[in-house]
Amino acid sequence: MPVPICLVCGTPLLHGDLCRACRRAPLEIDGIRSVGLHQGPLRHAIHGLKYRRQRDLVGPLAGLLAAYLNDHPLPADVLVPVPLHRERQRERGYNQSALLARGIAGPELPVVEDALVRLRPTAVQMTLGRDERRQNVAGAFGCRDGALRGRRVLLIDDVCTTGATLEACAAAARQGGAASVWALTLSRESGGLVGRT
Repeated sequence: MPVPICLVCGTPLLHGDLCRACRRAPLEIDGIRSVGLHQGPLRHAIHGLKYRRQRDLVGPLAGLLAAYLNDHPLPADVLVPVPLHRERQRERGYNQSALLARGIAGPELPVVEDALVRLRPTAVQMTLGRDERRQNVAGAFGCRDGALRGRRVLLIDDVCTTGATLEACAAAARQGGAASVWALTLSRESGGLVGRT
């Protein structure tokens, strides 16, 4: 039997529809869902793709996202990968979120890769605490004029740690006129979202 989760942030719950944090301080994003927790083989595979350039993992990992969407449809007209700053993308050679989005896209759910842009480089989130993560990505994203206006956006990323990056992307998409913004990630850390207790 599936574990109940908060309808907004996707945090596992013991009871109810919303976690205490989402009842108290709603997020910009309509909802965040993840295939699994950031541990074991899933964590290992994500790190292989992200840090060891194992691009052969894109197919199986995108397959997990596609299977999740098939079993748990989310409102979406377009897939929007979380963008990397051009300097980080140059270092890595690719944006793993864009590769994953392309792996699950289809004629009825296209990828719009250039809708969101990272306006400035940010510190690596892995080394930061919750509040620092939120400050690090605040205002770091912008939305190209008209790219998402009236569209239901599904953000794609590899990991949701505190939700700070997804929340910052959602804020930019909303400013760009997106009708709704959901996010789907491969994994999530077991802790709560940024700013949550």
